[in-house]
Amino acid sequence: MKTIEVDEELYRYIASNTRHIGESASDILRRLLKLDEQLARVRQQPSSPATPSQGIQKMLEQGELARQEAAIDRFMLILSELYKENPAAFAQASDIKGRKRIYFSDSEESLLAAGNTTKPKAIAGSPYWVITNTNTGRKRNIIAQLMAAMGYSHGLIEQVCQSI
Repeated sequence: MKTIEVDEELYRYIASNTRHIGESASDILRRLLKLDEQLARVRQQPSSPATPSQGIQKMLEQGELARQEAAIDRFMLILSELYKENPAAFAQASDIKGRKRIYFSDSEESLLAAGNTTKPKAIAGSPYWVITNTNTGRKRNIIAQLMAAMGYSHGLIEQVCQSI
């Protein structure tokens, strides 16, 4: 188990979503983020599982992400590479949503219609758009959920998220 610090507001939110006595924060977050559902869908798919990505691994090893000055640039580069590696699995991106926002779409218009300040950007080399007006923590969360849904290893997901 890892330990993380959260602010008081976030702690109260997590605690307010407790369904039964003894439910752990991990269980609550898994339920709220629908991680178990996403992993179950990945396991049910007949396609071959994602292997440790040479493109993502190469970006990490060669410092390509580190050369990007802004978190948004690293975020967009990672999304582009994930799409290149497995376009079929990347389609699960549309399942990743916030409480009030959608994060991915196949059109800029639908993201603009879903919120006032979404600042959508096209993901290079893909038919997808993503909102970019989120903090770095949310960008990491989006990448982590997407990579988990695509079947990447926890270790690689952690490395990629820390590079944002």
